[in-house]
Amino acid sequence: MDPMELIRSVPRLGELLVAQGVMTEREVARVLSRQQQDGRPFGALAEEICGVDPSLIEAAWIDQYRQIQATSRRTLATAEPEALALVDARQAWQFRLLPLTIDDEALVAATTTQHMARAARFASAVLGRTVIFTIVDSEELAAALERHYPMNAATGMDARTVRGGVHLDPLGGRPEPSSR
Repeated sequence: MDPMELIRSVPRLGELLVAQGVMTEREVARVLSRQQQDGRPFGALAEEICGVDPSLIEAAWIDQYRQIQATSRRTLATAEPEALALVDARQAWQFRLLPLTIDDEALVAATTTQHMARAARFASAVLGRTVIFTIVDSEELAAALERHYPMNAATGMDARTVRGGVHLDPLGGRPEPSSR
């Protein structure tokens, strides 16, 4: 199945939140109406308009993207050059974001569960397009980032960074071994 066909078959965030009893259909309709006006992400508007707890929205995102995960292994190896060109190596590694394909409606990108919220905020603020994530494990993402966005040792960012073996100094210094 084409990745975009699979994505279209997955319930939308609002549908999941209704099914989980977090929102009503009427609240979803209000959020969707507002989203059409200003283009902001559904989750951010659900928080603002309906007071939905951000952790419930993130949990619904995770459920949604796990349903998309079936396409990840095949598409990680065949990321489209046009999609890859949307971010530079630093952005891809920093936000753990691997663009995979571009559809008329959206960018499909891979990230990990633990980095999804950060990757989504980056994509929303910087890329200016709808992004649909497929969730992959950190080993798969690390291998794909190494293949598509090779980094040299001077940057301090490599597969160990993604796998969690290195803690990056927030002040930009050399990476230190993680104590986690």
